[in-house]
Amino acid sequence: MRSMLAVVAFARGVRAFAPRAKPTRLVGRALAAGGDMPADDEGWRTELSPNQFAVLRNKATEPAGFSETTEGELEHELKKDFGTKYPQLGAYECAGCGAELYYARAKFDSGCGWPAFYDGVPGAIEEVPDVDGYRVEIVCAKCKGHLGHVFKGEGFPSPTDARHCVNGISLRYQPMSYQPDDVEALPAQFVPRADPSGLS
Repeated sequence: MRSMLAVVAFARGVRAFAPRAKPTRLVGRALAAGGDMPADDEGWRTELSPNQFAVLRNKATEPAGFSETTEGELEHELKKDFGTKYPQLGAYECAGCGAELYYARAKFDSGCGWPAFYDGVPGAIEEVPDVDGYRVEIVCAKCKGHLGHVFKGEGFPSPTDARHCVNGISLRYQPMSYQPDDVEALPAQFVPRADPSGLS
């Protein structure tokens, strides 16, 4: 089992990030049933898988490519269900609290190994400068769950010239969620399409 563990750097040392035995793309049990959001770490531990807890509550980072190459994870399941990691309908929600965070057409291929978006749903994401001053963390505005980091000025042809580099384990996809018509998709080379069904 130890050989299957992927190492992830935390702010305070290095810890193991274990492959999951079952999918964790669902919102926690109590929240899915309309319950209250947990008030402390112990409450979150009952709602989230160990890997989700490590990322959303302890600010871990999943390994590059984990979301795409691990069965049951976000991008792996998008490819299986829709034939692409870039469906053009719907939205992505916080895996912790279910808040809508990103519209589907804002997702693009940045080549970084994590899901990338050029912007979030207005008011859904907060930016918090890292204590080291080098990066800017992004968190869910509702539950304060760690999503990843935002990088600006990298030259991507998007309306914002920003890249939200998001841990896939922090998100779940909702194909039926509303998406405003004015959300732009990036040029085809940044949004590979393989499925002619209209969902991608």
